[in-house]
Amino acid sequence: MTPNTMTTDNFSLLDNLAIELPSWAFGNSGTRFKVFGTPGTPRTVEEKIADAATVNRLTGLAPSVALHIPWDRVDDYAALGRFAADQGVALGTINSNTFQDDEYKFGSLTHTDKTVRQKAIDHHLECIEIMGQTGSQDLKIWLADGTNYPGQGDIRGRQDRLAESLATIYQHIGEDQRLVLEYKFFEPAMYMTDVPDWGTSYAQVTALGERAAVCLDTGHHAPGTNIEFIVAQLLRLGKLGSFDFNSRFYADDDLIVGAADPFQLFRIMFEVIRGGGLDADSTVALMLDQCHNVEEKIPGQIRSVLNVQEMTARALLVDTDALTAAQEAGDVLGANGIFMDAFYTDVRPMLAERRAAKGLPADPMRAYAESGYAESIAAVRVGGTQSSWGA
Repeated sequence: MTPNTMTTDNFSLLDNLAIELPSWAFGNSGTRFKVFGTPGTPRTVEEKIADAATVNRLTGLAPSVALHIPWDRVDDYAALGRFAADQGVALGTINSNTFQDDEYKFGSLTHTDKTVRQKAIDHHLECIEIMGQTGSQDLKIWLADGTNYPGQGDIRGRQDRLAESLATIYQHIGEDQRLVLEYKFFEPAMYMTDVPDWGTSYAQVTALGERAAVCLDTGHHAPGTNIEFIVAQLLRLGKLGSFDFNSRFYADDDLIVGAADPFQLFRIMFEVIRGGGLDADSTVALMLDQCHNVEEKIPGQIRSVLNVQEMTARALLVDTDALTAAQEAGDVLGANGIFMDAFYTDVRPMLAERRAAKGLPADPMRAYAESGYAESIAAVRVGGTQSSWGA
């Protein structure tokens, strides 16, 4: 994107902001020590979708819901799609799961046993079939594959097997579909994960073809990593497929995006805009990947999408003409000052006015609190099994 002056005049780019919600964010969550139950937690994927649709009705920012298979498996995906449409949202990314079966203890797509690798491949082929029934564009793959100790596995051999497995899956991706490969530098594998960084993901998807791209999770980096550089580079290379937005203070905490470092989110969104990621023809998909352990789930999602919107609006205030001039003149503090002026601008009143003009609540958090929705689902969703991490 050619640098231009980003002011309130081109806040129209905010109309292109669409943030997909993860179905699993509405289920019970916790840590490896405890999963906490809460009143009104969805018991079915339909109830998850209904909660996600509530976020969209109040914010206008979340028009689709990502599914996780097998957590969200149903008998009739066409019917599920119709239910979602009736709620005012669409079904989005299909997320695979090759990290919970016993056979995957030592890997899935990278396993030394061909039978295990084939099981993992077959699962992804099922996900692609589901995509055909839901109209989903992206198959997102995150792998827990890796090793805990030096010498435990053949590093090069695991990469070779991963490439072979991904190539087999990619052959089944439709012309209007994509494979996006997520990366994570550690956990649950503590010595080496098979897709630990953007470079590994980029190398693997580049070998596959044009319909494969990188998924960047903002919490999946070592402390101090310059994430906006990665964003800029992947956009420059045409290989940034999607985002998983969240925050972490120490490790992959899946906290509300912008909670740990709103300035980082601002810098990331500046590069998204700079690289055309909010243009009308952009293929970059924005999604949350969060689990609400102690906070209420629906308000947590509302707060998250508003955080992204607020930092995007601030990024749009950067005077890029002045910034370019300062950069080319070697004016270090002047350039930094232009950045900081935009970041410190309170855009919340402007965004509230924009929402009101569109018939949305000026204050979505307050509107939800006063809606009675939380009390109604707590009263109705009694009995059955509450959705949880892994279900």
